[in-house]
Amino acid sequence: MSSDFESYEQDFGTTTAELTNKIGRIPKLSGEEKTQLILNVDKQLEEVRELMEQMDLEVREIPIQSRAMYNGRLKSYKQELEKLEKDFKRSRIAYSDEVRQELLGDDGGSSEGQRAHLLDNTERLERSSRRLEAGYQIAVETGVLTHTCLFMPWR
Repeated sequence: MSSDFESYEQDFGTTTAELTNKIGRIPKLSGEEKTQLILNVDKQLEEVRELMEQMDLEVREIPIQSRAMYNGRLKSYKQELEKLEKDFKRSRIAYSDEVRQELLGDDGGSSEGQRAHLLDNTERLERSSRRLEAGYQIAVETGVLTHTCLFMPWR
């Protein structure tokens, strides 16, 4: 019976190596090619889950003296499968460098440009606030404001 388990282990190793390779390629693809690879990986992950079930059944058939060793190996394979599933989930939403560049725009010096833009907007906001306060002060001094207009949201 342990020979069946070892055969399943070989299948598991081969399939997970293929999956790791495919999962790593997903973010670099786009369109139909990416969709097809995702479907293929999803199908292979299901096959690995079924393989894990078979391995679990085999471990239950192994004599008690040897079962602990096989349970430890099975637990390790289950953890590897969980990691593959997490990597697959991340790779499905990850963008390739080209897509990221397209979405974020030119990256060269963009942080400096963003910083300058932020400083310009901050200065503009401060000037507008000073003008509003000056206008409010003039309105108070000339008596234009009535008692119902005492609320200043910018203060």
